[in-house]
Amino acid sequence: MILELIDEAMAGGARLTTSAAAIGLSARTIIRWRGKQDSFDMRKGPNSTPANKLDEQERQWIVDVANSTEYRDMSPKQIVPNLADKGVYIGSESSFYRVLKEHEMIHHRERSRPASHHRPKEFVASGPCQIWTWDITYLRSSVRGIFFYLYMFVDIWSRKIVAATVFEDESMELSAQLFTRTCFVHGVDPDGLVLHADNGGPMKGSTMKATLQRLGVVPSFSRPRVSDDNPYSEALFRTMKYRPQ
Repeated sequence: MILELIDEAMAGGARLTTSAAAIGLSARTIIRWRGKQDSFDMRKGPNSTPANKLDEQERQWIVDVANSTEYRDMSPKQIVPNLADKGVYIGSESSFYRVLKEHEMIHHRERSRPASHHRPKEFVASGPCQIWTWDITYLRSSVRGIFFYLYMFVDIWSRKIVAATVFEDESMELSAQLFTRTCFVHGVDPDGLVLHADNGGPMKGSTMKATLQRLGVVPSFSRPRVSDDNPYSEALFRTMKYRPQ
C-alpha cells in the first residue's frame, strides 16, 4: 500500500524524497523495498517503551513553564539551568526542544529578521578562459623555516595551468602583476572573466581588488569556513606535492 501511494504521488509530479518524508520514511527505504521480491514493511520498532519517557502531565508541564511569564522570553538553554538553580528538574534541554517542536512553538520571536541562508551564485564555464581559479601554496626549501611561494592560475574548463610562478614573498602586488601578465600572454580579454580564489590576504588585498576592478574581472571568493570551495587549485597542489615524479 505504501509503494502504491508513493507511485501515485510521483505520478502527480511529487519527488520521491518528498513523498517518502510525508509518511515518515526515507527515499533509500523505498528504493530498498522496490528491490525486494516480497516488499513489505521490514522495520523493527522498539519492543518496549523507554523507562524515562515523559508522560502527558510532564509534557504539559514543559509547555506551561515555557509559556509562563518568567520564562516565555528564554530559550530551553536558559530555562533548564534556571530551573536547576531552584532545584527543579522537568526534563533535559533536548526534551524541552522536542516537546516545544511538537507543539509548533519553536519559532523566531524577535523583532529582527530571522537568519536566512542563501546558496551562493554558481559560475558555470561553457568554454575555456571564462572562469579561472588561483591560489598560493608553500614550497619547502633546503633551509629549515624558509619557504618559497607558488602562484598558480588554472582554467577550470580545460584544467590548463595558465600561469605558475614561484616567488620569495606572498603579496597582493605580485598577484596583481602576475594576473595582468597572464592575460596579456594568452591574449585573453579580462573584461567579464571570472576569477575565483579563497579568502587569503593576497586574494582580497586592495591592490588585487583594484586591478580586477580596473580590468573588468568578476571576482569570486570561497565561502567562509568552507575549505573545499576552491578544489581545482587544491587538487593540483596535492598532486604536485605527493607525486614528485
